[in-house]
Amino acid sequence: MTALPLRSGVARCEFGDPMFCEDATMPIGKIAFCAAAMIVAATTFADARPDTRTMTCAQTQALIQSRHAAVLTTGANTYERYVRQFGNECDAPYVPMVDYVPASDGRCMVYRCEEPAPMVPD
Repeated sequence: MTALPLRSGVARCEFGDPMFCEDATMPIGKIAFCAAAMIVAATTFADARPDTRTMTCAQTQALIQSRHAAVLTTGANTYERYVRQFGNECDAPYVPMVDYVPASDGRCMVYRCEEPAPMVPD
């Protein structure tokens, strides 16, 4: 069995079975590098969501206003999507309703999309 070299420098076995072709394996260093890169990317994306507990109320409200809607962390394992009061960020039948989130300077009033309670006749 002879290995036939490819342009990329990786050899291909004559019978197509990579188990018998020594040059077709990926070095462990490349595997470790790829795994480390995926871990770093995953942890970076997890930290990308702003945390209301580390911002003042004014900063939280300004962030929502500037983005029109934002997904914010509100606790150790909690997050929610918050929106502007006047805008079209909520899909029908949902409307912006008042909610409170923790902020570094106390409770902060924000809006999130909720379905309004049905009107009960008198």
